[in-house]
Amino acid sequence: MNNIELFSHKDCPNCPAAKEALTQKGIPFTYIDISESMANLKLFFKYRDFRPEFDEVKRNGRIGVPCVVVNDGEKIFFGAKDEDINGLG
Repeated sequence: MNNIELFSHKDCPNCPAAKEALTQKGIPFTYIDISESMANLKLFFKYRDFRPEFDEVKRNGRIGVPCVVVNDGEKIFFGAKDEDINGLG
């Protein structure tokens, strides 16, 4: 079974759709709002600061949420498109 984390922000317009997509597919995940605590933000930055998946995000001046992290960084993707989430459950 995969360990799935969905990093989100309360003001992100795309985050609710990502949460809904994972829920609709019946995929268990941990929802982490990076605006709720410094610990959540630091956990997100652990990926954002060092992973190449975020290079384009940072170049474009974006934050990078919604962000789905599978198995502590084995796979990282943004949003929750069907082609990304199929097979995660």
